[in-house]
Amino acid sequence: MPRGGTFNLLVGGPKAEWPDDLRSRKIDGSWIGVDRGTLRLIDHNIQPVAAIGDFDSLQPDELQRVRRNVKDIRQAKAEKDFTDTQFAVSVALNDYGAERVDIYGATGGRLDHFLANLFIVLQPEYKRYANRIRLIDKQNTISFYLPGHYQITREPDKHYLAFIPLTSIDHLSLINEKYQLHNEPIPYPISLASNEFMGDTGEFQFDTGLLCVIQSCDTYEARHE
Repeated sequence: MPRGGTFNLLVGGPKAEWPDDLRSRKIDGSWIGVDRGTLRLIDHNIQPVAAIGDFDSLQPDELQRVRRNVKDIRQAKAEKDFTDTQFAVSVALNDYGAERVDIYGATGGRLDHFLANLFIVLQPEYKRYANRIRLIDKQNTISFYLPGHYQITREPDKHYLAFIPLTSIDHLSLINEKYQLHNEPIPYPISLASNEFMGDTGEFQFDTGLLCVIQSCDTYEARHE
């Protein structure tokens, strides 16, 4: 059983939102399939170490394919108090000792599913792991930060930078971005969108709360960078 390092989760969101690296199987780390995401990994010749979910999106013959191809299967009841993605994140962190959890297929499709995935880090059992969790699609890399001082590196294909407080935040400073802030209190969730790197790195800090940071590009840039 692999332990530590990066664990990639594939959720059942639209394949159109997959980044090119996933399409070309160039992503390092172990894979966990979440519900229909497991079948998509198998069809894409990626071997998942685990399959997790209630599998209510699979037909009986499709579930049998999953059972034939994956050793570690964690099947939950369809009626439960947690989502399949939450279940998978817990398994990756607690059972496999993941140092990073990158979630693919979590955007696009149903908006309630996306919001459930975005808000995972607000729940107490996941919040302490917020810095380890990312959501990734063809246009966006969504990261989460607990209070502190950070320097992040610009991804080569990304043009825009957004800071989204998911809670109230004290003393937010955007230090070397195009649009700067200095010790600003942010009393409620808001999208500080369309900021930009001024070089290869960005620097920010804050004292309380939980901050979402998004590196993104427009659709045209995603196709042509």
